Amino acid sequence: MAGAADGDADGQADFAAALLAWQRCHGRHDLPWQGGRDPYRIWLSEVMLQQTRVATVVPYFQRFVERFPDVAALAAAPPDAVLGLWSGLGYYARARNLHRAARAVMERHGGRFPRSAAALAELPGIGRSTAAAVAVFAFGERAAILDGNVRRVLARCFGVEGWPGERLVGQRLWGLAASLLPQGEIESYTQGLMDLGATLCLPRRPRCGACPVAAQCVARRDARVAELPAPRPRRVVPEKVVTVLVLRQGDGVLLERRPATGVWGGLMSLPELPEGEDAAAWAAGRLGLQVEVQGRLAPVRHGFTHFRLEMRPLLCAVRGEVAMAGEPLLSPVRDRDLAQAALPAPVRRLLEPMARPSRL
Repeated sequence: MAGAADGDADGQADFAAALLAWQRCHGRHDLPWQGGRDPYRIWLSEVMLQQTRVATVVPYFQRFVERFPDVAALAAAPPDAVLGLWSGLGYYARARNLHRAARAVMERHGGRFPRSAAALAELPGIGRSTAAAVAVFAFGERAAILDGNVRRVLARCFGVEGWPGERLVGQRLWGLAASLLPQGEIESYTQGLMDLGATLCLPRRPRCGACPVAAQCVARRDARVAELPAPRPRRVVPEKVVTVLVLRQGDGVLLERRPATGVWGGLMSLPELPEGEDAAAWAAGRLGLQVEVQGRLAPVRHGFTHFRLEMRPLLCAVRGEVAMAGEPLLSPVRDRDLAQAALPAPVRRLLEPMARPSRL
């Protein structure tokens, strides 16, 4: 609908007023990172909540702040400790950037978070919306957010056409988000937007009957709730199949460190056997290990944003070593230490039920 996305001044004021009234009575007020203005806890929660549901984040957040209660503790932690606590939460670049940002706060800002959204956005891994959320909740800055939930709310309520990932559509939504900001109660308004998208304006089966802005919602009026926002253009999701070696040695398993960038960057994982290679020969020539292949284990499947992965594990017993120059490529991890190791979620699923000497 032409012009519907921009709205008028009265409609925008009504939107903010209705949202604020609803948030006071029905919004979320007891999340573990609420109730204070500590920028560290707010920043940590916002990073964890990127592409992750609140129910999943809460236990991770609580464990994280118990281990690293402030930005100084996080900055001083070894990368493996950070990745280990993050293991299972996914999107591991967030954890690496979290660690980098903590060090930047200590080194560049004397241990104090920048107070503006613009300065916060210069820290590693803090995008425009996350920076604005931290600035709003920690410092009361009047700034607009536009995470996935908020994009859905605004696209439906104001009839914004197109996929929000497109540049022009995104620009229009950012302009709308900024124009809707009230003069006061910015923290409650921002929390209300988040709550509305997370609890009522759901991707599927939205609870329109309880929505505080349903009366002005273009999508509801035009029976287009299921159409807005427009979905990402469909594309074929490629599938990748890899053979991995589960190298059992004594009461543990040998793991390799993934490259710092890319899939599972910096985590410990299982070595991948190149296609067409014989496992024993490759292990001897590449890893310097004499191994006996004992059989195949059940495959493990895992979905990423851009592809699907199937891991086909070969269970191998390490019988000895082959003399090779250079540093060892693998590190031994005992079964009892696997729970604390920085492992990708599918590798953890694979190892937990079988990492016992009795299986050999």
